[in-house]
Amino acid sequence: MNDFDYLSPNSVYLDAACQSLRPRPVVDALERYYFQHNSCGERVKYAWGIKTDELVEATRKKVLKFLKLKDKDYFTSFTLNTTYGINLLLNELNPAHIKKVYTSEIEHNSPFLATMSLADRLNIPRTVLKRKTDGTIIIGDENFRDSVVVVNCAANFDGRTLPNLKDVIKRVHKDGSIIIIDAAQAMAHHHEILEKTEADAICFSAHKMYAPSLGVIVARRDLIPKLHPSFIGGGMVDDVFEDRFLLTASGNKAHTYTIFEPGLQAWGEIIALGTAIDWLSARTKSDCQNLQAYTTELHEFLHNNPRINLVGETVSPTMSFYIDGINSHLIGNALAKDNIMARTGYFCVHYYLDKVLHLPPLIRFSLSYATRASDIDAIKKALAKI
Repeated sequence: MNDFDYLSPNSVYLDAACQSLRPRPVVDALERYYFQHNSCGERVKYAWGIKTDELVEATRKKVLKFLKLKDKDYFTSFTLNTTYGINLLLNELNPAHIKKVYTSEIEHNSPFLATMSLADRLNIPRTVLKRKTDGTIIIGDENFRDSVVVVNCAANFDGRTLPNLKDVIKRVHKDGSIIIIDAAQAMAHHHEILEKTEADAICFSAHKMYAPSLGVIVARRDLIPKLHPSFIGGGMVDDVFEDRFLLTASGNKAHTYTIFEPGLQAWGEIIALGTAIDWLSARTKSDCQNLQAYTTELHEFLHNNPRINLVGETVSPTMSFYIDGINSHLIGNALAKDNIMARTGYFCVHYYLDKVLHLPPLIRFSLSYATRASDIDAIKKALAKI
């Protein structure tokens, strides 16, 4: 794909699950901000600032449109990354609304550790829900009353999604509780599973969806009364007195997003995210078919080798495995010598991969729209040599 023409022919990038390569239009958008209207948003009246405000606001709307959510129900805030967003939400929730916390066994350390910390801080029980090999959460007759639930909708080690996402949300809401979705691994290639969702908040990282390093929180407007803001700073208030202040979010619906945005934001990165959403929305049927074809070819190659052990059953652009009798970190080093860039280890899913499945460290290949047919050939050749 021409948008990744800066990638040399002999470089094979297979770490998109960590951060995707950025297409040229996204890089160009970031460059335009710095070269043409480098300015503070929401604080200035000169032309550069007005331009920045317009483009940032456009990105907020594009995020909601991408997820098919309505502005009257949801708002978009920007943070550092998914981890920051999840922690911010859990710390800002009013403890009066939380008597229990739930997560699932296949979570990235972001929600897994954050829910552990919340349970410890509030001295409340924490439950780790089981999930099937297809990603389905087993909820049985669990009572979610007075709880907050934090789960992913796509795993970062094998791409398994959350087939019963809408049922889980409906069940949690029926019990009058809050559910936060970690969508970090879904937004690039599986965002459709989040369309029209009714989760209380969705957290994801722009840098995993072809955009610059940035975090995003999409939250329901009716979540605001359940918050007890404690992380306060510039850009969040309408007025300040000696011993009190007026939060912008509490009285200005158009600026509700400020509740999670203390201080100056990464204006250029936000604007470039808008371009990345446009770019993703413009992917053709051919682009999608190519990615699917490369995914299937590589998955079958790994699956059919008797010494290679694939994790999970999902055919996904993200796949993890180990090879009998060979340390995965050594394999990663060997691949690197052939300019093949892949992750090794437990990918911040230590509990499930190590403690539940008792697997050795793994190798992860995560494909993207930057993947080429020659990349698949290079991987096959390198693994055959190993």
